Amino acid sequence: MEIISTIFYFILTIGILVFVHEFGHFITAKYFGMRVEVFAIGMGYRLFGFNKISKFTFGKLDETIDLGNHTDYRIALLPIGGYVKVSGIIDESFDKTNLDSTPQLFEYRAKPVWQRMIFVSGGVVANILLAILIFWGINLYQGEQHRATTTVGYVHPLSAAEIIGIQVGDKIQSINNKDISDFESISKAIYADFIGMDLSIQIERNGLFQNLNVERKIIPDLSEAPLGIFPIETEAVVNVILPNKPASKAGMKSGDIILAINSIPVRNQFEVTKLIRSNPEKEISINIKRDENNLTIPVTPSKDSTIGIQLDLKYIGPITKTEFGFFEALPKGISDVSGATILFTRSIIEMFRGTVSVTKSLGGPVRIAQFATRSAEIGIISFLGFIALLSISLAVINILPIPAVDGGHLVLLIIEAVIRKPIPVKVQLAVQQVGVAILITLMVFILYNDIIGF
Repeated sequence: MEIISTIFYFILTIGILVFVHEFGHFITAKYFGMRVEVFAIGMGYRLFGFNKISKFTFGKLDETIDLGNHTDYRIALLPIGGYVKVSGIIDESFDKTNLDSTPQLFEYRAKPVWQRMIFVSGGVVANILLAILIFWGINLYQGEQHRATTTVGYVHPLSAAEIIGIQVGDKIQSINNKDISDFESISKAIYADFIGMDLSIQIERNGLFQNLNVERKIIPDLSEAPLGIFPIETEAVVNVILPNKPASKAGMKSGDIILAINSIPVRNQFEVTKLIRSNPEKEISINIKRDENNLTIPVTPSKDSTIGIQLDLKYIGPITKTEFGFFEALPKGISDVSGATILFTRSIIEMFRGTVSVTKSLGGPVRIAQFATRSAEIGIISFLGFIALLSISLAVINILPIPAVDGGHLVLLIIEAVIRKPIPVKVQLAVQQVGVAILITLMVFILYNDIIGF
């Protein structure tokens, strides 16, 4: 079931993003009178589709059918992308027998440069608009919440925080002279505001101020190891009780808050797990809070040092919350998208500079599937947020000046506008072929990187 769930969320995520991106191209093409021959979700062999001439059909479309001004809407075999095929567009699908022919009015190459620029940019704009819409809705629904503390309550072993030198009880004052006012700002500063940079972290430890100077190269990437710190004022809440396991037999219930084990106070799932694992097949005393009652339950862990529970970490400290009205949430959504766009762009720049690992930063189908599933399991808001961020990254990648992607087409159009004459078709095709080779190489590398890291 887990594999089926992963495949489902991967296809759903890619389907949404590809549909929105290609719809951006489709709607602008239609608006400017370009003939759209194919609107495809997926790549490769046509599984099924619909057009007004042959209606709904399975398999390859009969090549003798003349669609005229109609479009074949199709689902293709490989769920790794999609495309909009416009008559006369100069790309890898261009019919070279038409090199010397006069463009028809409905063809891409017959349209003014400015219209072609808008068409080429349509997919990127659509992805950005999708992200704005999602963040608008998220901000309207739940506002913005921050844990109003900078005191560290737990440092996970082997985490980035432990490597940096952060300890339990530390109060994070600033990072690279930027004041830290809440717990969310810590990871944002390390992995976003100062990406690729060495860090100077000012902390208050035992009443004394000191600086932790950290070289960026020793900090693991988020995909390799999480930051691994949790705030003070947290509690471990039982989320799931597995049937016929020691916890269920002892009478523990979902929603129980674990206060202590063998009279040792615990504040998070890691401390709970550590104490349980240190007592295999030995009865332990678990102090819990259920509703308003404090109870003590004896439980004997099984041979594998588990009692059959799943835990959540609940923050119980002060929270600062900002709520947004219908119109207030929109500029906040735009600001969120702007910040994420800048972050993705800086990440790409830092990859070229060598300060951010390429292998750790590039993710393909496997990694997308993993993160899509994890976010969906957390909840619909988390899943939508993931789609928004992925939509932004898709927009940023597509606007890069690489041949065969939207940004490459845009560069050629800018050159055409500057020199005020069309670039020879043979030159454009040669550039596209180079771009396709680059993309195939990059896709192979990303897929290999995915499989190695799986």
